[in-house]
Amino acid sequence: MVLHVKGRVLVGPEDVRDELWVVGGRVTFTRPALAGDVRTVTGWALPGLVDAHCHVGLDAHGAVDAETSEKQALTDRDAGTLLIRDAGSAADTRWIDDREDLPKIIRAGRHIARTRRYIRNYAHEIEPSDLVAYVGREARRGDGWVKLVGDWIDREAGDLTSCWPRAEVEAAIAEAHRLGARVTAHCFAEDSLRDLVEAGIDCIEHATGLTEDTIPLFAERGVAIVPTLVNIATFPGLAAGGEGKFPRWADHMRRLHARRYDTVRAAYDAGIPVFVGTDAGGSLAHGLVADEVAELVAAGIPPVAALSATSWAARTWLGRPGLEEGAPADLVVYEDDPRADVRVLAAPRRVIVNGRVIE
Repeated sequence: MVLHVKGRVLVGPEDVRDELWVVGGRVTFTRPALAGDVRTVTGWALPGLVDAHCHVGLDAHGAVDAETSEKQALTDRDAGTLLIRDAGSAADTRWIDDREDLPKIIRAGRHIARTRRYIRNYAHEIEPSDLVAYVGREARRGDGWVKLVGDWIDREAGDLTSCWPRAEVEAAIAEAHRLGARVTAHCFAEDSLRDLVEAGIDCIEHATGLTEDTIPLFAERGVAIVPTLVNIATFPGLAAGGEGKFPRWADHMRRLHARRYDTVRAAYDAGIPVFVGTDAGGSLAHGLVADEVAELVAAGIPPVAALSATSWAARTWLGRPGLEEGAPADLVVYEDDPRADVRVLAAPRRVIVNGRVIE
């Protein structure tokens, strides 16, 4: 069957077509010879949304089974997320690649954390002397990304502190790049950022610790951030639960939360690439991509830029096609123009994966 998508097709923020066709699961802008059934879908079409920080195969306690992983992937798909950068998972989700009805996943392998400095059952927990070896291992296992835990609560200090010495980080990132992988890191606090960026890191997750001292460095080096604002919204609750043991940490988390919007807007204004990620799969639900785009707009990012951060720009950054000739037909169709109001993203009219309309 041939699929005909008509109305307004947002190939890019300013590149709007009247229609596209799907033949053999692929996009074409050339009207095909119509010898069989044709199904027509109307509305505003957008490339399948991107969640650049998502954890399929993970919950609050660690790896989950295939049935749970499938439910997570289906929830993301039904929300319009058709491309996921899985920013660390202890589960093997390669079987998803064989499913034509599920989102495409770019894996960063398993988190790499300092011993007893991250969530139990999530990460390889190692010492700095082993960092290069483990980064090399995950670079070979992943899909072009490696995920470090750059900072976490230090129980002796009672606050967030950096996890890795500068020399080991430099060597590890160099090894990942030698193997053709990019490196990202979980970072809440301020102290770890300069060393990671100067060591050549490609991306920072959360990035709540950005300041007027480090924002220019990120911009100069072209280091992207994925703010995960729907996750940062949980900081006050986390602080309340931990302030009895770690009052300094709790106060720090509240301060990072209080300036979260200012931090993201300052990063965007400085020219730092900003992308959408929800941090789903730990303690957060899946399917929150529309909420995260709305949070970027609340932070002061222009709506079209926030939309691009989950569509055109995000796909380019991850090296995956959008709505272009011959590309897999992964798209979402909406009732209204999402450029005018990003809240439209919360209600897809149709989700199309590999040319199949999801009913």
